[in-house]
Amino acid sequence: MFVRRIAVVGTGYVGLTTGACLASLGHDVVCADVDAAKVERLQRGEIDILEPGLAELVAEGMAAGRLTFVLGATSAMRHTAEGPEVMFLCVPTPMGVGGVADLSIVEAVVEEVRELLPPGCVVVNKSTVPVGTAERTAELLGRDDVAVVSNPEFLREGSAVYDFLNPDRIVVGGSQQDAAERVAALYARLGAPTVLTDAPSAELVKYAANCFLAMKLSYVNAVAELCDRLGADITDVTEGMGYDKRIGQAFLQPGPGWGGSCLPKDTSAMLQLADAADFEFRLIRATIDTNTRQRQRMVEKVRLAVTGKRGGSLSHKRIALFGLTFKAGTDDLRDSPALAVAALLRQAGADLVGYDPALSQDNPHPDLTGITVVDDPYLAAKDAEAVVVLTEWPEFRSLDWSRLAELVSRPTVIDTRNLLDPAVARRGGFEWIGIGKS
Repeated sequence: MFVRRIAVVGTGYVGLTTGACLASLGHDVVCADVDAAKVERLQRGEIDILEPGLAELVAEGMAAGRLTFVLGATSAMRHTAEGPEVMFLCVPTPMGVGGVADLSIVEAVVEEVRELLPPGCVVVNKSTVPVGTAERTAELLGRDDVAVVSNPEFLREGSAVYDFLNPDRIVVGGSQQDAAERVAALYARLGAPTVLTDAPSAELVKYAANCFLAMKLSYVNAVAELCDRLGADITDVTEGMGYDKRIGQAFLQPGPGWGGSCLPKDTSAMLQLADAADFEFRLIRATIDTNTRQRQRMVEKVRLAVTGKRGGSLSHKRIALFGLTFKAGTDDLRDSPALAVAALLRQAGADLVGYDPALSQDNPHPDLTGITVVDDPYLAAKDAEAVVVLTEWPEFRSLDWSRLAELVSRPTVIDTRNLLDPAVARRGGFEWIGIGKS
């Protein structure tokens, strides 16, 4: 295997995972970030991200001398006398005005390193970017001796290391075949199917995949509502669907809506791409609308359970929220459906107390404004008129529901993830209300 000199700009979920995993594959990697305090922590081996296996990979890479952290992209370019052979751009591309991806950070990094890249270097767009970004990056570089390729990531938070090292596929797109093949070769040891294509197609793959997953989630949530109305059981319905190999079991679990750092941003960006191409992508628009409705429907369930009326008042009703992060296994609050439901409950006048295994009351977060965060689920449940399970943390299944029933003022649990065993909750004295359950 050829060992490559690699620079990774950005040390978020994607950048840090990419750098640590490439180092574990034997490459020499330098990771750069603009946050000086973060770089210092990384140099000490301290990882801010809750991601299984990541801290161990970082420690191994540093101990082997294959993984280094520096401040700023310029330092990464000058880390070795020869400079990097491949540079990965793993910087944020947040949702901008109108839903379009904001590429200002990508463009700023490109302009910073433009004159420092060695001849023959390949610049890799790893961040999720709109179609045409590789071409735009090449224009900003203005270097005929530097190639640009798109290599989208397909990492799930909470299993990013596993996903990187066990990929379903590697997608690389660019106008120069040799540059695309060099990037694909970085992953050769993983033995994954590789798609070599043009840059626009590679860029579109990520959006198309994420939008399809969002549609699947919105679809199953709509089917769950139909189950509620018809007296059917969504678990049995999705099991029957999932055995069809054309459909599969994944992404068939109903919930309070989808969120996180990718799906909301990417569905909005896809709409912008479609609008720019004079195409009305009604499926994506309906997917987003269905997701918005699902969050409102969770509030309707809480309102009915607490007041006995669909239009009952939640003013000053104490509600316990179990789970605040957007999914279990991560401490990420970005576009969390749990927080979206919480915001609607707060607008309805409810008093909210929240517990999440990944969060601490000692580290307040601006997204948690209006929620009293505690470090104990039993404290969260004390005097609550309802417990609402919003994130699928497995440990909620093993709580002492009899003890919780003694603490709440009304033993009702609205399980928006169908996470709990209804029989266990009921034996504990709770009325259990699920999603799509008769």
